[in-house]
Amino acid sequence: MPVVSDITEENGDRLLKFQKTPIMSTYLVAVVVGDFDYVEDKDSDGVLVRVYTPIGKSEQGKFALEVAKCALPYYKDYFQVAYPLPKMDLIAIADFSSGAMENWGLVTYRESCLLVDPDNTSAVRKQWIALVVGHELAHQWFGNLVTMEWWTHLWLNEGYASFVEFLCVEHLFPEYDIWTQFVTDTYIRALELDALNSSHPIEIPVGHPSEIDEIFDDISYNKGASVIRMLHNFIGDEDFRKGMNLYLNKHQYSNTFTEDLWAALEEASNKPVKDVMSTWTLQKGFPVITVEKETQKPDGSRVISVSQTKFTANGQVDGDGILWMVPLTFSTSRNPGIVCHKEIMSESQKDIIIPANAISPGEWVKVNPSTVGYYRTRYTPELLNNFVPSISSRTLPPLDRLGLLDDLFALVQAGLSSTDEVLNLMLAMTDEDNYSVWSSMSNVLGKLAILLSNVEGDTEQLFKQYNRILLKKISSKLGWTPQPNESHLETMLRGLVMARLVSSADPDVISEAKIKFANHLSGKETIVADLRSPIYKACLSSGDETTFNQLLQLYRGTDLHEEKDRICRAMGASKNKDILKKVLDFAMSDEVRSQDTVFVIISVGGSKVGRDLAWQFIQDNWSKLFNQYQGGFLLTRLVKNTTENFSSIEKAKEVENFFKQNGCVGAERTIQQACETIRLNAAWLKRDYEKLQNFLHKVVQK
Repeated sequence: MPVVSDITEENGDRLLKFQKTPIMSTYLVAVVVGDFDYVEDKDSDGVLVRVYTPIGKSEQGKFALEVAKCALPYYKDYFQVAYPLPKMDLIAIADFSSGAMENWGLVTYRESCLLVDPDNTSAVRKQWIALVVGHELAHQWFGNLVTMEWWTHLWLNEGYASFVEFLCVEHLFPEYDIWTQFVTDTYIRALELDALNSSHPIEIPVGHPSEIDEIFDDISYNKGASVIRMLHNFIGDEDFRKGMNLYLNKHQYSNTFTEDLWAALEEASNKPVKDVMSTWTLQKGFPVITVEKETQKPDGSRVISVSQTKFTANGQVDGDGILWMVPLTFSTSRNPGIVCHKEIMSESQKDIIIPANAISPGEWVKVNPSTVGYYRTRYTPELLNNFVPSISSRTLPPLDRLGLLDDLFALVQAGLSSTDEVLNLMLAMTDEDNYSVWSSMSNVLGKLAILLSNVEGDTEQLFKQYNRILLKKISSKLGWTPQPNESHLETMLRGLVMARLVSSADPDVISEAKIKFANHLSGKETIVADLRSPIYKACLSSGDETTFNQLLQLYRGTDLHEEKDRICRAMGASKNKDILKKVLDFAMSDEVRSQDTVFVIISVGGSKVGRDLAWQFIQDNWSKLFNQYQGGFLLTRLVKNTTENFSSIEKAKEVENFFKQNGCVGAERTIQQACETIRLNAAWLKRDYEKLQNFLHKVVQK
C-alpha cells in the first residue's frame, strides 16, 4: 500500500506509515529498504506504477514500466475485475534466488528479469522480461486477490499465470508471435518431464514445508499452463473470460481449491469442464494418440481409427490402463490451419468419422492442429510420410511442423521409432525459416549432441557435420549482420542459428567470431547483444587462458547484470580442463552472486570435458552448496542439470548412491528424475547407436 506519512524524528530515525492492506495471505507481504532510483507513470485507470532500479539506472526501468502500465488495464478488461490496490511497484533486487516474486503491490525481481539497457539487452531477454512482468502482474488477481487453499493447489497460481502471461504479451507485442513460442518453451518442456515414471500429477499432496520448493517445477508451471491452454481452446475465449470473472468475483479475498475454478468455468460454458480436466490434473502423465488406420468410405467420408494409451519415456506399455478425456481436433491438407472436426475421446479405442464435405480422397488428415491438445500423436510411417511435402514447402503451419517433429522425436527417445527417422525428417526441413520451428529442431539437435558426446569414436564429429549441412541455407540467408528493418523473430533466429553452428564447431563461424571478439575488446566495433553469447562461447571453446582472462575482464568491467550472466553461462564452453577448474572456483568466489553460482557450474557440466569435472566438484563441495541454498529450487536445478546428461547405468548408480549417503532434502524427486533420464540415455545409445552411425556416414559422404 502507499505511504501515508514519512516523518524524520529528532534522533534522525525515519518513521514511515503505510495504508492498511486488504485482507491477504502472509506469503505475499514484502518490505524493501534500500537506496533506489525509480521511474513512474499512471496507467489508464490512474493506478500509480513505479519501477525501482539501482541508483543511476532508472532509464533501464522504462521498458518494464511500459509493459506494467499496459498490462494492468489489459487484465482489468480481460477479467472485468479492477486491480484492487492504489499502486503497483516493481523492484530490482541485487541477489534474488527466483526470477521474480508476486508480492502484492510490490513485486520483486532479479535485475536481469526487469532491467533493459537498449544498447546491451538482447531481443531474447527483452521478450523474457515482458513475459515475467506479465506473469507477476497476472498473479495480482490470480494468487493474490484469490489465493489457493494449500500448496497442493499451487498449480492454480503458477499454471494459470504462466498461461495468462502469453495472452498479455500477445496483446502488447503481436510481432513476437508468442503463442508459437509457447509450444517450444512451455508445452514441450512439460511433456518431456511428464513422460518420466518419476513425474507427478499437477495436484500433489504437500505434507511438509520441505516438499513445497520441489513442486515449483515444469509440471506446476508448464503442464499447468498447457492444460489451461487446451481448456481455453475447448470452451472458447468468451466463456473462458466469463468463467474467470465468476471465479474472481465469487472468491475475492479468500482461498480456493481447483474444483472452484472448474465449477466457474463449467457454469460459464455449459461444458463438462470438471470431468474432462480432472483426468489431466489428478493423474500424472498424458496419452499418446495412435492413428491405427484410415478407411475411405463409399460416401466420401473417412474413418480414422485411433487409440489412447499412457505415453511412457521408456516406450513400455503402462499396465494400469489409465485413460483421459481427450479433446481431439482434426485438420486436412485442404485447410491445414483450420479445425475441420472435433470430438471428445474417453475410451481406449474409437472410430472417428470425418464427414465427406470436410475431406476429399487423397487429402491427409492431421490430429491436433496447432498442437493445442496435451498429448503425443503417433502415425504409421506411411501416414507420417504424407506430411513431408507440406513440411518441406512450409504449407503446413509452423505449430504443426514443430509438433510433428517433436512427437516423432519423443517416439524416438522412447524406442518406438529409430533416430535416423527424425534426422531424415529434418533433412526435409532445410528451407525452414520460422524461429519456433528452428527452436524445436535445435532442441532435438542439442539432446542428440549431448547423447553422442558420451561416446568415443567419430560419430560426434559426423553429427556436427550433419548439423552444419542442416543449417547451411538459413545461416547464409541471415548472415552475421542485423538488417535495418528486420523483425524481432529474425533477430532471435540469428542468435539461435549462430549458437547451433558454434556448438557444431563450424570453422568459418568460429574464425569470424574471433574477429568480432577482437574488435569488441579493442572498442572498434561492439558485438550486438543477441550475438554475444554465441561469440563468447566460440572464442572460449577454441581459445586459451588469455581468452578466459579477457572474458573475466569483460565480466568485471560491466555493471549490467544481464551481461555478467551471459559471460558466466559462456564460461563452460572451454575444452581445457585447467580453465574449467578455474571456472568452477570462480563460480564459488565473491565475484559471483549466489543466485548465479549454480548456472556457472551448470555451464561447465554442459560439455563432454566438463561433465565429470562439474559432478566431481558438486560432490566435493556438497555440504557448502547445500547449506548455501538450504534445499531450494536453485539446488534442485543444479542437481538436475549436472547429472541427467550422463548415459551409463554405472553413473546412474553413482548419483543415486551419493545422494543416498549425503541426502538432499527437497530434491528427492529431482534425483529420481535425473537417474531415470540417465538410464533412458543408456538404453537409447545401446538401441540406436550403430544405425545412427551408418546414417550419418551416408549423409556426410554425400
